[in-house]
Amino acid sequence: MPLRPSRPKKLVVVHRVTSAPMSLAEDTDMRIRRYLITMAVRTACFILAVVVDGWLRWLFVLGAVLLPYVAVVLANAVGPRWGSRITGVDKYAETGLAAGSHPGTIHHPQHP
Repeated sequence: MPLRPSRPKKLVVVHRVTSAPMSLAEDTDMRIRRYLITMAVRTACFILAVVVDGWLRWLFVLGAVLLPYVAVVLANAVGPRWGSRITGVDKYAETGLAAGSHPGTIHHPQHP
């Protein structure tokens, strides 16, 4: 059986998913959650302003007045989506490489 000359193996760069930006749906969910939590605290401030007497009443009134501004600013704070890019695996970050292997690459066997 004659031996065929071996073809050079293709190297494929492996990308890290952790460097991918947050998805639009996750970003929107996070901003909605922040807004709802802030408005719930505002509602609690209204209730406590009616129940409590003294200087705490004015503190809760101040919180009920200022929290809508804070809620809107936090809800409109959009995280960077396009600033970061998916990068290749750092060749120094991996440990336990086999002899002769190159970090960040996968060797695919050739099919006849």
